[in-house]
Amino acid sequence: MKILLIAQSIVALLLGLSILLQNRGSGLGGAFGGDFGSYYAKRGLEKFLLYATIALAVVFVGLSIVNVRYAGF
Repeated sequence: MKILLIAQSIVALLLGLSILLQNRGSGLGGAFGGDFGSYYAKRGLEKFLLYATIALAVVFVGLSIVNVRYAGF
């Protein structure tokens, strides 16, 4: 049980780091529509960070579900 909590903590730290390392682009303007002409393909490190963030999020949710199941709720 303790190893699951440690693993979840490590994944949470890595997930936060991968989110913070991503390029923010135009800030809050992109959240409300932004400029459609500024779309570009993600390459290299950006693409790796995107896929790593998705994978870490899936692993984090999976570990959370396992932790809840073993906690007896």
